[in-house]
Amino acid sequence: MNRSAPLPSSTAINLRRLILIRVIAIAGQALTVAFAVASLHMSLPLRPLVLILAAMAVVNLFTWLRLRRPWPIRDAELFAQLALDVLALTALLYYTGGSTNPFAPLYLLPLTLTAAALPWAWTWAMAGLTVACYSALLFVYVPLPGTHAVHGEEFQLHVVGMWLGFLLSAGLIAWFAVKMAATLRDRDRLTAAMREQELRHERVLALGTLATGAAHELGTPLSTMAVLVKDLAPDKAVAAETLSILRNQITRCKEILSSLSAAAGQVRAEAGTSRPLDAWLEELMQRWQSLRPGVPVRTHFDGTLPAPRIVAEQTLAQAIVNILNNAADASPAAVEVSGHWTEEELVLEIADRGSGLAPEIMNRAGEPFLSTKGEGLGLGLFLAYTTFNRFGGVVRLLARAGGGTLCRLTLPLAALRVS
Repeated sequence: MNRSAPLPSSTAINLRRLILIRVIAIAGQALTVAFAVASLHMSLPLRPLVLILAAMAVVNLFTWLRLRRPWPIRDAELFAQLALDVLALTALLYYTGGSTNPFAPLYLLPLTLTAAALPWAWTWAMAGLTVACYSALLFVYVPLPGTHAVHGEEFQLHVVGMWLGFLLSAGLIAWFAVKMAATLRDRDRLTAAMREQELRHERVLALGTLATGAAHELGTPLSTMAVLVKDLAPDKAVAAETLSILRNQITRCKEILSSLSAAAGQVRAEAGTSRPLDAWLEELMQRWQSLRPGVPVRTHFDGTLPAPRIVAEQTLAQAIVNILNNAADASPAAVEVSGHWTEEELVLEIADRGSGLAPEIMNRAGEPFLSTKGEGLGLGLFLAYTTFNRFGGVVRLLARAGGGTLCRLTLPLAALRVS
């Protein structure tokens, strides 16, 4: 069995980005040196400058090769790479005017990258390194030929001002970047906790829907057994037909409980198999009618052919069964089910001829613990609403002309369709 390659760490991704930034920086620095020599006719020490740029190109090549190895990349390695860039920039500035070079503020680039990619301790270490290198270049450097050599005290004040500006910028970047990084980490932790809580709620709701459906399914065999047990007496022999019915009902109870146990905790893709939509609806109705054989039901399904294939989701089937049971309880002699689908949507209507619902009850339909039957927990319709909402669907209760209730289920198929 082939295992997929592990995802690269964030440090590895940042090091890969650093390689790209370094390529751009080396190319830019080489072009700047060439422009200064060719167009501005500056007499620069080309040999050390070329050696520094070549050395950084070699380092970049080895870094790229190192990324192809499976060794883990630590924060210390990324910091060392950024520190190497600082030292290379320091060497280039040393030969090109030191702190008087207008490109000296480029020290802010590795500092910003460190603040964005590494913990706060590395950020302050990089701030200290860049400040130390910039400060050293105030005193030790090879002056640029030409105009800078003849500047007096005013230019020196300008250079000191640039240094102070860098010092302030470095401190602010380090301080605020550390605070922002901490805020982002807190937000990520909170988002992850909320996502985990949402997943737990979804699993609880899915399990609740399965349990409610199982309770409805268990009602029929348990009622049958209760009727048969009433006729039993210790001094009377039990008829073979009665024993056979009891065994069948007990087997059915075990099957229902096994189905609940197997489906609990599974994700949607594992909770069912791929089925054509029309076949899934027919099987669902056959299964329900086997549980409620005394309830006459009229069905009519139509839609595009071939019907789209969907995941036969267990919690969704249980939600529909809950609504079918509510209709059968309200109108045991007349239940009608019709369905129409397209490639994008299923509309299923379940109608009964019961006494209907009062307007105030209909407006509250879908709330937990709301029951109009005088028994039960009032969770069946609530879990049906919740399940359909989880798949982007809508449940609506409408009053029927002539009495009764129409439950219209609208379900987008995008989350269930199998390509």
